[in-house]
Amino acid sequence: MARRKKIYEGKAKILYEGPEPGTLVQYFKDDATAFNAEKHDVIEGKGVLNNRLSEFFMSGLNAIGVPTHFIKRINMREQLIRQVEIIPLEVVVRNTAAGSMSKRLGIEEGTPLPRPIVEFYYKDDGLGDPLVTEEHIIAFGWASQQDLDDMVALALRVNDFLSGVMMAVGIKLVDFKIEIGRIWDGDYMRLVVADEISPDSCRLWDIKTGAHLDKDVFRRDLGSLTDAYTEVAKRLGVLPTNVTHPTKPTLIN
Repeated sequence: MARRKKIYEGKAKILYEGPEPGTLVQYFKDDATAFNAEKHDVIEGKGVLNNRLSEFFMSGLNAIGVPTHFIKRINMREQLIRQVEIIPLEVVVRNTAAGSMSKRLGIEEGTPLPRPIVEFYYKDDGLGDPLVTEEHIIAFGWASQQDLDDMVALALRVNDFLSGVMMAVGIKLVDFKIEIGRIWDGDYMRLVVADEISPDSCRLWDIKTGAHLDKDVFRRDLGSLTDAYTEVAKRLGVLPTNVTHPTKPTLIN
């Protein structure tokens, strides 16, 4: 098999040239990072879990008519995706105060918000991914007003879907981050959910105990990250409930 051409490597994933024009292969690494990669570790099995969980969420979104870049999972660590032009913004939806919002506004973690709040962050690790307003986004040409309206609508639909899925298995969706990309079909452009959706990009709390089941386990040294992610996968039916070695999960098709 010919060696694939690497297109891009990020903190948690590698993108390779896909088998057909307009496609890429997305490879999930075991790397865990926090605080803009100031904290870093390699956690065996993390990439396998995130690949399978992201497949679960992206497939679910596709099924309800929310467009994503996801085509299919190829193997334990790779999935076939559509090549998109990523808008340089992280779109964050918050249902409960936590993390940077609590620090920034002095709101106690766990405080329910009166409605989902959508925030935009400029994607630049060197700047620490700063919070930006719609005025900044339009002024600097990162997205148009129509793009922003469509991005907010997409993000809120993702929020409705994820909140319902998680609540059904006893997990509170506190907040999450998505990236959105443009796909061109001639002169016609549409926006799709891109990157990944996994416990790396969501803040998830057990409804009964408040236990963290997301990357805060790594950020705040709260225990085993793989155990937390495996618990999410088990509850969603991605892993069988009798898994005894979470660092090397057995996936079901």
